[in-house]
Amino acid sequence: MDFTLLRNIISRYCVGEENWVDSRTVYIGHKEPPPGAEAYIPQRYPDNRIVSSKYTFWNFIPKNLFEQFRRIANFYFLVIFLVQLIIDTPTSPVTSGLPLFFVITVTAIKQGYEDWLRHKADCSINECPVDVVQQGKLVRTQSHKLRVGDIVVVREDETFPCDLILLSSSRHDGTCYVTTASLDGESSHKTYYAVPDTMAFRTEREVDSLHATIECEQPQPDLYKFVGRINIYKDKEEPVVRPLGAENLLLRGATLKNTQHIYAVAVYTGMETKMALNYQSKSQKRSAVEKSMNAFLIVYLCILISKAVINTVLKYAWQWSPDRDEPWYNHRTENERQRHVVIRAFTDFLAFMVLFNYIIPVSMYVTVEMQKFLGSYFITWDEEMFDEELGEGAQVNTSDLNEELGQVEYVFTDKTGTLTENNMEFIECCVDGNVYIPHAICNGQILSAASSIDMIDSSPGGYRREHEDLFFRALCLCHTVQVKEEETVDGIKRGIHQGRPTSFYISSSPDEVALVEGMKRLGYTYLRLKDNHMEILNKDDEIERFELLHVLNFDSVRRRMSVIVKSSSGDYLLFCKGADSSIFPRVVSGKVEQVKARVEQNAVEGLRTLCVAYRRLSESEYVEACHHLTEAKLALQDREQRLAQAYDIIERDFVLLGATAVEDRLQEKAADTIESLHKAGMKVWVLTGDKMETAAATCYASKLFRRSTQILELTKKRTEEQSLHDVLFELNRTVLRQRSISGLSVDCLDFGLIIDGATLSAVLKPNQESAGHGNYREIFLEICRNCSAVLCCRMAPLQKAQIVKLIKASKEHPITLAIGDGANDVSMILEAHVGIGIMGKEGRQAARNSDYAIPKFKHLKKMLLVHGHYYYIRIAELVQYFFYKNVCFIFPQFLYQFFCGFSQQPLYDTAYLTLYNISFTSLPILLYSLVEQHVTMETLKREPSLYRDIAKNSLLRWPVFLYWTCLGVFDAVIFFFGAYFLFDNTTFTSNGQLMTTNTQMMFGNWTFGTLVFTVLVFTVTLKLALDTHHWTWINHFVIWGSLLFYVIFSLLWGGIIWPFLNYQRMYYVFMQMLSSGPAWLSIILLITVSLLPDVIKKVLCRAMCPTATERAQDEEKLLPGSAAELTPLSFRRSCKGMSTDSSHLHLSAVDTLSLRRSDPLPHKLLAHLAEGGGADLCSLSPYMLRLSGAGFAYYAPGPETSV
Repeated sequence: MDFTLLRNIISRYCVGEENWVDSRTVYIGHKEPPPGAEAYIPQRYPDNRIVSSKYTFWNFIPKNLFEQFRRIANFYFLVIFLVQLIIDTPTSPVTSGLPLFFVITVTAIKQGYEDWLRHKADCSINECPVDVVQQGKLVRTQSHKLRVGDIVVVREDETFPCDLILLSSSRHDGTCYVTTASLDGESSHKTYYAVPDTMAFRTEREVDSLHATIECEQPQPDLYKFVGRINIYKDKEEPVVRPLGAENLLLRGATLKNTQHIYAVAVYTGMETKMALNYQSKSQKRSAVEKSMNAFLIVYLCILISKAVINTVLKYAWQWSPDRDEPWYNHRTENERQRHVVIRAFTDFLAFMVLFNYIIPVSMYVTVEMQKFLGSYFITWDEEMFDEELGEGAQVNTSDLNEELGQVEYVFTDKTGTLTENNMEFIECCVDGNVYIPHAICNGQILSAASSIDMIDSSPGGYRREHEDLFFRALCLCHTVQVKEEETVDGIKRGIHQGRPTSFYISSSPDEVALVEGMKRLGYTYLRLKDNHMEILNKDDEIERFELLHVLNFDSVRRRMSVIVKSSSGDYLLFCKGADSSIFPRVVSGKVEQVKARVEQNAVEGLRTLCVAYRRLSESEYVEACHHLTEAKLALQDREQRLAQAYDIIERDFVLLGATAVEDRLQEKAADTIESLHKAGMKVWVLTGDKMETAAATCYASKLFRRSTQILELTKKRTEEQSLHDVLFELNRTVLRQRSISGLSVDCLDFGLIIDGATLSAVLKPNQESAGHGNYREIFLEICRNCSAVLCCRMAPLQKAQIVKLIKASKEHPITLAIGDGANDVSMILEAHVGIGIMGKEGRQAARNSDYAIPKFKHLKKMLLVHGHYYYIRIAELVQYFFYKNVCFIFPQFLYQFFCGFSQQPLYDTAYLTLYNISFTSLPILLYSLVEQHVTMETLKREPSLYRDIAKNSLLRWPVFLYWTCLGVFDAVIFFFGAYFLFDNTTFTSNGQLMTTNTQMMFGNWTFGTLVFTVLVFTVTLKLALDTHHWTWINHFVIWGSLLFYVIFSLLWGGIIWPFLNYQRMYYVFMQMLSSGPAWLSIILLITVSLLPDVIKKVLCRAMCPTATERAQDEEKLLPGSAAELTPLSFRRSCKGMSTDSSHLHLSAVDTLSLRRSDPLPHKLLAHLAEGGGADLCSLSPYMLRLSGAGFAYYAPGPETSV
């Protein structure tokens, strides 16, 4: 039978039409199309409600319980609890049920609170007020009530409530400016356009009169792709059809900027918006500590089963003879005695499992959860990680990986915005080989913008050539910069008259703003785009107007952008700027070699370079270009490919004008942070999309590469000269040969590897051309292992994630950390074990998708070396201590069975069994895991090498785990047999009571168990006190308070006849035990003997082979109060500290002094000093000294950037 028709009907009416058709039709304003136009098919779409919460009021309990019992430990205790309810077990079901209930309840409260916060955030979004046009009037409604087809009004600085198609804006050209920082991480302004037929609407009544439909694709998550068309109906004419693309679609979450208001129609709402479709469900990351916990748990589960099996076997072996049958007082019925031996044995096995089940520390999980949750606040509260400029501190997005911060072996970092400030500054430009530096010094005078000259070839008063004018005009016109008006006037600016409002530049790229500001400093000021005309103010204070005809936008494939403008004289000009690799092949004339040499030199010095070219178009060429562009833009199929082809046809036969150099300065203390990470034993990789020369210069400046580092290149240029196979094997031989030599020599050569994206793709290619070439991936990893630093340039975002995944999957399985600030870093942040986002200028997508977010790269040092170190030390002790104290707790119970005929008689009272892990021993270890500091913060920051002591999960390795377990077994043996020999000699008193002759204390199994339990509680608590290095009042309160609570509880539990109990076996037991003086002495003696081996071991290890951490602890004790933080890399420069008779400038922390040939100021400065001008060094204070490992240059701060 064919069920296709039935399935289609169900899909259509139950699932939604968007699942069975390729496109949707949106009726603007919910108006039906005119008769005869097309069939009106009302479609159902979801409302605009956003749901990020996990639970609802109705499903919270069942769903949360299901998720919690998926944990092995919780499920195990549930089974034990059910076994206690079903069969006759030696302990009450309360002993397992109460701790389990406590754990489940605390976890449910935590998860419920977190989900309540998500509900609260959802409500604030869904109830946000929105203005909708209905019947020609504005109606205020809530965001979640929006429907597809509603016409929405959005005002400046408001966030778009759903995905909208722009109809019109307050700007006359029908454009609006938007920031998409919350979507793709880019905080820059982007321009969006209304179609020409609707851009003239200015009022609600005009917009409401629009009769149109939109046909578009079904929702899909690609932020940069949208294909659709709008059909506009006018009277009874044929509808006007206009194409719609990504430039018309305003995405939910983006913000309207520099535009008073817009009118737009909703096309995607709620969970169908692109923002909702891009919600990435993060893969659950598990720390190395959690994996160790699970492994240890399996070991203890095996121990538990072994104990139960041994006791079951020994019980039946002991009862094999008739005279040792089961005692009569167990009250077994005849039916129970006649039951099959296998069933009886299995029941006894389950009973022993219940008796010994406390060896599995169920409360450890809830303690670890609380420790992670509460401990994460120490990062957010850290004032040293608060950035005044941003007004924000560090953020913790997940607390599950706190301890993983102390285990990092590889750090993968982005360059732009992470190592650097992403704050571009124009340095120089080169026109036909002549270099221009704004505000340079010549003959001791600071040149103003109006008198900027060529610092190399021409002399003051040199004439302007045509190419120079074209170059400056090109940079003033070829951009997407907007001018934001401000009503504050700071003073009279050049070319701006008093009383006229000042402005500043905003753009989709910080490079563009830097270039336009640089041109202003050279005398050419971009004023505005008005009525589709771009206005610039030349050096003669004359306003020039150019009609903007077309913008060929930048894309990452072409790596260039162009504009076609028409001058006032009627000339058509095509200006283009882009990367050197995309401009030079399209150039037919110009001084290519001179410009190329300058570009290469600037790239080596770490400057970002762009080339500028132009082409004059005849009227016929312009008409042809318009035809190509219009045809491509109207295409509904393969629009991107057709536009790329059109751009390729138009952007050719260029005349090269020159190049620019922009600097992205290194972030504060970035070099110090990388050096500290290296000392801590971490390998730092830089993954960037920049060109190799620029990235390499940044690596030298940040001390990733040193002067002594031997650079190994694995680039496309080299693989074109040699085969990839030969290059890889040659590099491998080089590093292996050096490693063998360094084993015999004291001096070890440092290697650094540079690889580009194209070569990486070839290395990671799964199918090699020849099987005999071997596995390139393994050879590449072997080379990387022997390099102290690696630079990966020209990387695509996906390749960054592939690199991280490659290192994660290597045979060592190292812990990786990825840090970045932009949307292109999200993939590697999600891939790494720990992802850290920088709250930078490229938006917050990286910060939102990360596990942790920090304001600046320098904060990574404290995040790892201090917080990570503390977190790991604390949780490692917590895990080992929990297993230790449970071994101490249960092993005496195991030994006791040998003395009670394996009758499953519990050694401890039910109250003690229940409260041991919940009350008596839980708070001290929880507090320890929150506040312990085995060394001070200053020591950890000053000595990064201490991080190596905890590397590779050293405190949770199997030898350490076995030591703690053996220590627990030893202490349990001392507890049990110490108390046993104390009760060795017993006699009956006159009233029939059994009393010990040596202590004159009433003897009984509960007295015996209480004595063992007392020694147990005091020993495990004092063991933790001995391990504590950082004592505060709260430590004292919790540790001694827990012991006091145990004593008070025991006195009350045994001193009162409780009416709700059906037994009173503990009545007066504890007080009777404490009334005996020898019992006190025995308790003190047993505690001392139990703690002595661990103390001796620690003393001997510290004396004979101390670790770096222990040596640091000893130094702290010798130098108390030396809390001043030493920063060996920091240095101060002051005019007061310079000698006036010095004829040279001494710069500390700079190994070598390298001057840029093009920078006149260093040469002038040194010449000035050589002539004895050292006395007026203080006059240089207005200038900044730019220092890096690659060299230095002086430059003036320049005037303000407002126009």
